[in-house]
Amino acid sequence: MSSLRANDLLRSKEGSRLHGPDLDCWRRWGPYLSDRQWGTVREDYSDYGTAWEYFPHDQARSRMYRWGEDGIAGFGNDPLDWCVSLALWNGRDPILKERLFGLTNAQGNHGEDVKELYFYVDGTPTHSYMKMLYKYPHDAYPYQDLVDENGRRGADQPEYEILDTGVFDNNRYFDVWVEYAKHTPDDIVMRVTVENRADQHAPLHVLPLFWARNRWAWSGKPGRPSLTLEPASVEGARVIAHNPALGTMIVTASAPQPIEWLFCENETNVRRIFGIAGAGPFKDGFNDYLVDGDEQAIRRDAGTRAAAHVALSLAPHERAVLYLRWRPAALPGITRDDAPLDFEALFARRIAEADEFYAALQHDIADADARLVQRQALAGMLWTKQYYQFDVTRWHDGDPGQPKPPKGRRHGRNADWRHMCNGDVVSMPDKWEYPWYASWDLAFHAAAFAMIDPDFAKKQLLLLVKERYMHPNGQLPAYEWAFGDANPPVHAWATWRVYELDREVTGVGDHQFLEVMFHKLLLNFSWWVNRKDAEDRNIFQGGFLGLDNVGIFDRSSPLPTGGRIDQADGTAWMASYALDLMQIGLELAMTNNAYVEIAVKFFEHFLYIAEAVGCSEGCRTGLWDGRDEFFYDVLHLPDGTRVPMRVRSIVGLIPLFAVHVLEERIYGHLPGLRERLAWFLDHRPNLAKLVSRWTEPGKGNTTLLSLLRGYRMTALLRRALDENEFLSDHGVRALSRVHRDTPYEFDYGGAHVCIEYQPAESDSRVFGGNSNWRGPVWMPVNYLLIESLYEFHRYYGDEFRIEYPTGSGKRCSLSEIADGLARRVTTLFLKDEHGMRPVMAAYPQLQADPRSSELVLFHEYFHGDSGRGVGASHQTGWSGLVALLLQPRLMKLAHLASDTAAAAAAEDVRTGAPAAEDALPTMAR
Repeated sequence: MSSLRANDLLRSKEGSRLHGPDLDCWRRWGPYLSDRQWGTVREDYSDYGTAWEYFPHDQARSRMYRWGEDGIAGFGNDPLDWCVSLALWNGRDPILKERLFGLTNAQGNHGEDVKELYFYVDGTPTHSYMKMLYKYPHDAYPYQDLVDENGRRGADQPEYEILDTGVFDNNRYFDVWVEYAKHTPDDIVMRVTVENRADQHAPLHVLPLFWARNRWAWSGKPGRPSLTLEPASVEGARVIAHNPALGTMIVTASAPQPIEWLFCENETNVRRIFGIAGAGPFKDGFNDYLVDGDEQAIRRDAGTRAAAHVALSLAPHERAVLYLRWRPAALPGITRDDAPLDFEALFARRIAEADEFYAALQHDIADADARLVQRQALAGMLWTKQYYQFDVTRWHDGDPGQPKPPKGRRHGRNADWRHMCNGDVVSMPDKWEYPWYASWDLAFHAAAFAMIDPDFAKKQLLLLVKERYMHPNGQLPAYEWAFGDANPPVHAWATWRVYELDREVTGVGDHQFLEVMFHKLLLNFSWWVNRKDAEDRNIFQGGFLGLDNVGIFDRSSPLPTGGRIDQADGTAWMASYALDLMQIGLELAMTNNAYVEIAVKFFEHFLYIAEAVGCSEGCRTGLWDGRDEFFYDVLHLPDGTRVPMRVRSIVGLIPLFAVHVLEERIYGHLPGLRERLAWFLDHRPNLAKLVSRWTEPGKGNTTLLSLLRGYRMTALLRRALDENEFLSDHGVRALSRVHRDTPYEFDYGGAHVCIEYQPAESDSRVFGGNSNWRGPVWMPVNYLLIESLYEFHRYYGDEFRIEYPTGSGKRCSLSEIADGLARRVTTLFLKDEHGMRPVMAAYPQLQADPRSSELVLFHEYFHGDSGRGVGASHQTGWSGLVALLLQPRLMKLAHLASDTAAAAAAEDVRTGAPAAEDALPTMAR
C-alpha cells in the first residue's frame, strides 16, 4: 500500500471514523452476539463437565443464558445490555427459527458441525454498515433427519449436510438479507430483505427481536430493564426500552404488512426445563405463541423481550423489506415524538462509504474476483467479533440466589485459572463451532485485522496479556475447554506484524503498544523456558500445540509409553519466538538504548536453541535426522532410549519459520550492539561456529539468523515442494502424501498405533473429530511458510534458486516460490476456468446458481488434494489471512530484500556441504 493510497484510506469517511476521536462510540454497537451460546463450557453447570449434553439445542429456546446471548445475524452493544437478532418461521417448522442449528460433538460423525446456509457478505470496521445472508427453506427444517443420518454414518463416511436433505431443491427457500446501518453511533437501523426464490407462493413470519440480556437473575440486584409498548406516536406504535443504568431508547419498526408487537420475559421456562411451577411468559414465549398457538405464552404490552411480528405471503420471486430502528430517546435537534429518517438514503450512504473504503484498500488488486474474495474474508472477520464474558471464579463458586455448582467443579476444568475474568469484544475463530477465543488463532486474526483496523488488532493482542487473561505464572490462556493447554507462541510475531501494518497505514509506529507487549511477552517467554524444557537443554515439549491429531499420541496427555516427546515444532516455535522478541527489542532500542541489552539476550537464546536442535545423531538433543534429511519429534522412553518419530508432517517443516535477517544498515548505529554480539561470540566459540563472517565491517553486512543453512533448508524445501509429498494444487499439506501408501506405524508394549494420509475429515476422535492435521491444507502454517520464504530471499536474493516444484526441472528464487505458494493458496477461493471455487466444492447447487455463485465460505482447513472446504465452515479468523495473501505489497512489507546482501549470501549457499552442516545449523553471514 503506497503512502498515497494509505492516505486515501485514512481520508475516506470510514477511515476518518477509525482514526477519529469518536471511534469508541462508533464501536459501541456491533455484531457481538454469538451464533451459539448453548453447549459452551461457560454455560455448563453439569456434575461432570458435559457441556453439550447439559445444555443442548432443544433447551436453548427455553433457557436464559448466564454469560452471553445468541441469535441469527445478531447485533448488540458492548457488553450486550441490549440485543438484536432475527427470528423466522415458515409455518412448517416444529420450532421458531431463532438460532443456528448444528450437531453436537457426539452427534456428528466428524464432531460438531453447523448445519445451516449463511454468509457474511460485507462490513466496515466501525460496523457503520454490515450485511449478511441467511437461506431459509420453505419446508420444515430437517432437524431429526440431520441427527439420525449423521448418527448412522461412520468416521470413514462424508458428513450429511443440509443441502443433502433436499430442502433447498428447486430453489424452495427464502434469501433473507440482514443489514445494519448506523445513522449515529447509537441510532441504528436493521433492514431485513426477504426474497422468495421459488416459483410458488410461500408464507413467512418475520420477527426482528430486541431484548435485554438477563443480568438480574444472576446478580440479585434491583434495576431490571423493561420494554413497554407505547401505541400511538408520530412514528406509529413504538417500544420504550429502559435500562436504569443506561437510560431510555426508542424502538420502532416498519413493514409492508401490519406489525404485531409481542412481548415475553428473558427468563427460563422452569415448567418445561425443570417441571416446576412458574409464572410466565418465559423466554420461549414467541415460539409457543406462533408454533403452538398459545396466547398465554406472550404479552401484548411489556416484557424484557420484544418482537415485531410480520406475517408475509410472498408470490414467486417477490421481495419484501422490513425495518427495525432503535435510538436514544432524545436526539439532538429532534423532538421526542418526531424522528424522521430516510432509511433508503441512509443505507445508500453507508454502502457508498464502504465501497470508498475498500476501493482505497484494494487499489492494487486488479482482479475483480480477488477483490470480492478479500472483501468477504474481511467481512467474515468483522462479523465474527463476539462479546465474550467468563468469570471463572464466579463460574466455580456460583451466583447469589442460584443453586451451588457441583463441589467437584473447583477441582475440575480450569481449576487453576480462577484469576480469569473476561468481559470484552473478542475476535472468535468461528461464532458457531468455536464461539470462544483461542490464543494462537487470535494472533493470526490480529495480523489480518491490521489491514483495515490496526487499533482493534492491537487491542486484541493486548487483551491476551492483561492480568485478567494472562496467568500469574506468565502463561497465555489457550481456550475455554482448557485454558492451561499450550498454544504455539506466535504472539511476538503477531505483535511485530501488527506494528508494521499499523505503521504502514498511519505512518507512525506505536512504540507504546510495542513496549507493553514486549514486557508482557517476556513473562510468557520465561514461562515457556521454565515449564516446557524438561532437561533445561533448549529442547521443548509444549504438548499438542494446536496441531491436534498430527502425531500418533495425544501430546497433551501422559504418554502410554511413559517418558516424553522432544518436539521439533515446539522447539522451532521457541526459536522463532526468540527472534521475534529480539527484533522487537531492537526496534525499541531505536529510541531507548536500554533495550539493546535485552535484544542481545534473545540473540543469545536463539543460538542456544539452534545449537541444541541442529546437532547430528548421537547427541542428546538433536532433532535433525540425517538419513531422511528431515526434522522429527523424538520419543524418550523411560529406559533412556531415543526413538525418532518418523512422521513426515508439518512438525518437521516448522523449523523453517525460525528465520530473521539482521541488517547492519538498519541496526548498525545502535550503541554497543556490535560490541555485545562480538563479546558473546568471542567467548562462546562453540556458538561462533554457527556464524559465517560476522566480523566483516561495512554497512552492507547482512546476517541470517535461522535454524537452517542453505543445505538443510534446501533439503526441507525439496520435500515441501514435492507434489508427491507436501505440495498440493492449493498449498502445502500438513502431512506428506507418502503416508497414503506407507503409513507410519509404531508398536510398544503390545499397543499398535498408525498414522496415514487423510486429505480431509479425520477418522480420529482424539480431539473431537472435526480437526485433522493428517493431510489437509491449513491456512496459518502455509501463511508462515510463505512469509519465511520471503525472509530467506531477503538474505539469499535472486541468485539462489531451487527446483519448484520438485522434479519439474524449473528453478526459481525463494521469492518466486513464495509467490507461487501464495497463488496456490488463494486459488482455494477464486473461480477456476470453469467458474468453480475449490473451497465451495461441497455446495454445487450454490455454485451453479448465478445468484449464489459469488458467495464464499472460509473453512477451518481444506482437502489436501481437491481444496474442498472442511471443518468449521465460517472460520474466517485464520483462513481470513487470505486477505493478506491477496495484497502482495502488504504481505511482503517486512521482507523487502536489501540491495547488498545477495551475492555474498549466494556464495555461502554454494559452499555449503552436508557433512559440514550436519554438525551445526546456521547463523550465516
